[in-house]
Amino acid sequence: MSISTKSVPFRANTVKALNDPSLKSALRHATETFAQKRTEAKASVPFEAWRDEASGLRSHVLDNLSDYVDRFHVSAVRAGAVVHRAQDAESAREIIASVLKRFSAKRIVKSKSMITEEIHLNSYLHEQGFKVVETDLGEYIIQLAQESPSHIIVPAVHKTRKQVGELFAEKLGCDYTEDPFILAKIARGVLRNEFVSADAGISGANFAVADSGSIVLVTNEGNGRMVTTLPPLHIAVLSIEKIVPTLADLPKLLRMLPRSATGQTLTSYVSVITGARKQGDTTGATELHIVMLDNGRSEIVKGEFREILKCVRCGACMNVCPVYRTVGGHAYAATYPGPMGIILTTLLERMERAHTLLDATTLCGACAEVCPVKIPLPGLLRRLREVRVEQGFTAQMERRGMEGFGFAVQSAGVFHLGQKLARVSWPFLQKLNGKGALARMPRPDAKTFARRIQ
Repeated sequence: MSISTKSVPFRANTVKALNDPSLKSALRHATETFAQKRTEAKASVPFEAWRDEASGLRSHVLDNLSDYVDRFHVSAVRAGAVVHRAQDAESAREIIASVLKRFSAKRIVKSKSMITEEIHLNSYLHEQGFKVVETDLGEYIIQLAQESPSHIIVPAVHKTRKQVGELFAEKLGCDYTEDPFILAKIARGVLRNEFVSADAGISGANFAVADSGSIVLVTNEGNGRMVTTLPPLHIAVLSIEKIVPTLADLPKLLRMLPRSATGQTLTSYVSVITGARKQGDTTGATELHIVMLDNGRSEIVKGEFREILKCVRCGACMNVCPVYRTVGGHAYAATYPGPMGIILTTLLERMERAHTLLDATTLCGACAEVCPVKIPLPGLLRRLREVRVEQGFTAQMERRGMEGFGFAVQSAGVFHLGQKLARVSWPFLQKLNGKGALARMPRPDAKTFARRIQ
């Protein structure tokens, strides 16, 4: 099988990222800050015991996923919500557009939602004639810039204050400033008008509670509550693995998620929404529609990579990944970057498109050490690399090279002969490779490590 031209041009993207000094500075500052805050936030709590509990809970849900999905559906309807099942991205988009049209909604405000990014909802709704405004500050920034999120928690992590100031001056017609407080005030003024004039609000959900039919959102900005309570129509989109059994299970995850994501002990807002507005309530949408998206999850949960569905989308694996910290999220050209993103993207979009992303890991294991639900990320990445080879998605030269290496290491004599030949032929091989990876590698030392320690 030949390598598809439709695959993500990851290596070309990394070259571009490595030549962007502003990106390097923004990534270094953000990831180092998150890592330090995470260390501080977990120091005074039994974090490892919490990880074991959270991992066990998520595994239990996956073992009984179909039952919990059905239970949530029944509970949410009983609480007053309308529940829709979507098999794939296309059906989810069509369901959402149909609800909006039936409600005669034209102006829509959104809170941050990676699942709506996964189904490319915004572009679809724009094509259908709806006005959609992102209200999370980071999402609003990248919407103005016509970009996609580069991090699942901090969408505009790749932007510096200078770049945001220039963007606001260009798009909003305000005076240029780099002051983050003034920039936030400018955005607040614009978005306030969007909230009060919106016909509908669209959100994601961090968790969904099977027994009560509740959806749970954890945010650090008040926009999430504005989106879900001010407009008369609220549409919540969630992937089926986000379910937890009971409200009593939430504290375990609500302790783990913010500590792993931003180093907070608790996010600024935790919203539990159960059904639509009831008689006597002063806030809340008059209609709540919940779209439960499968999009391949039912198949993934049956296979050997099922543990990736334990993910709670904290982004901790990205913050410690040496590849992500160097090139940022846009190099992955996918909804989900970083270690968890490589796995999920490959499973959702298939090896034909995502096989190049499997080069975006050193398998150092740092991601597994910080994962709050103990997903064996390096093991899953390694196995996907094996699948890539099995399916023929590796370059011909690489396959032949590894076959030659495998033959050489079976014989000490052949291996040592190969070392000698490599030293002699290295200049010629580098010249032949042009500007490839071989050309950037150092020449083999005249004295091998084995000879040095003799």
